[in-house]
Amino acid sequence: MMKHEGLHHISIIVSDLERAKAFYENVIGLQEIQRPPFDFPGAWYAVGGGGQQLHLIVHHGETKRTGGIDTRDGHFAIRVSDYACTIDWLERHHVGYKANPNSITGFAQIFVLDPDRNVIELNAVLI
Repeated sequence: MMKHEGLHHISIIVSDLERAKAFYENVIGLQEIQRPPFDFPGAWYAVGGGGQQLHLIVHHGETKRTGGIDTRDGHFAIRVSDYACTIDWLERHHVGYKANPNSITGFAQIFVLDPDRNVIELNAVLI
């Protein structure tokens, strides 16, 4: 049987690397980390303190996502420490979101779209 040690990274497709980097650094607050010298553009980011990473890969294919925020669409989630502060931060950066403070999951959720329409869940334990 396979023994899992944890989630290492998530890779998502972006069409404009500089635009995506500005979003993930300035809005989501991730720190870029060293990336091997692949023969295609991209960027890697540390997510939290447990070694998890987000990898951006430049690809000019079409996205399947054409509408607004769909919370049932494929997405990745980042745990944040303060729900209200995160909503305030998104509003100050003019980022649209869909909030679900009373989710049956047991944690509050905020869904946003990145510039390439990738869905991101930001969630927090409410105290």
